[in-house]
Amino acid sequence: MQIDFKHNQSAHCENGVVSNLMRHNGFEVSEPMVFGIGSGLLFSYLPFLKVDHAPVFTYRILPGLIFKRFAKRVGVKIKREKFKDPKVAKARLDENLKNNNPVGLQVGVYNLVYFPDEYRFHFNAHNMVVYGKENDRYLISDPVIEHVTSLTEKELEKVRFAKGTMAPKGHMYYPIAFPEKLDLEKAIVKGIKQTCRDMTAPVPIVGVKAIRWVVKNIRKWPEKVGTKRTNHYLGQIVRMQEEIGTGGGGFRYIYAAFLQEASKVLNNNQLSELSKEMTEIGDLWRDFAVDASRIYKNRSSQSDGYNKIADQLEHIANLEESFFKRLKKAV
Repeated sequence: MQIDFKHNQSAHCENGVVSNLMRHNGFEVSEPMVFGIGSGLLFSYLPFLKVDHAPVFTYRILPGLIFKRFAKRVGVKIKREKFKDPKVAKARLDENLKNNNPVGLQVGVYNLVYFPDEYRFHFNAHNMVVYGKENDRYLISDPVIEHVTSLTEKELEKVRFAKGTMAPKGHMYYPIAFPEKLDLEKAIVKGIKQTCRDMTAPVPIVGVKAIRWVVKNIRKWPEKVGTKRTNHYLGQIVRMQEEIGTGGGGFRYIYAAFLQEASKVLNNNQLSELSKEMTEIGDLWRDFAVDASRIYKNRSSQSDGYNKIADQLEHIANLEESFFKRLKKAV
């Protein structure tokens, strides 16, 4: 039982799943277009929520919202299901596969046996496509790896029902209805405006204000919680930035690619220029990650390292505030 499904590697799991499912159903939509229309770009600092004994820093919206927003804006209907009973979840998955319908799954990363050990930790918002079954092995298209793979029934059940923060509860989703043609123009404008609102929101936990809150804390943490814990927090920032779903720099590059595509669809040269600017901001995020990692790995030769990386992050916040205000005006 194998569906004729084309696997395309992507930079980020949810974007890749949505793009691959759309392509399977006859709509050529790129990963950046999914991400931009779905208003996936964000920065959020959630000190009250802990993962691996450190605050959560996220560079994207909540898992599932990219597909939800994208689908609504282009007129695609999706079906979502969660389960209490693994047997029921398995039966529903098998039913879809028998009906030639590949499905997206939300899973935990820690027990994904095909991931390298260094990438397996307690993160329950990874996405993949199941496109078939051979004997007791499910055929997996995981968009962040180069080739298709497979998991046994027990292995798949374990990651579908992983415990902890954002437990997936067997979460399964797939498109069920499509318009004759996707109205990308209106969807792009709505997606951009939402991202601009999110990044310039007047609350401390999201957008530019959240970046500035982190800046203040990086300056305070060494004295307040000690260097050991501060370095652990910096490690969390970098891991969330560069390893979890492409992170801060990577997401900025995807968004830059979206703006480049959008400039052609909307015939708007301003978006092309802003795309280049966002790429440069992505480079600064990567520089910050490198310098922060040197500190928490005790490789930095800078005596005032914490303040210097805080300065870097403050500069990024200033650039992004200006960027998203001008982007909003451009559309």
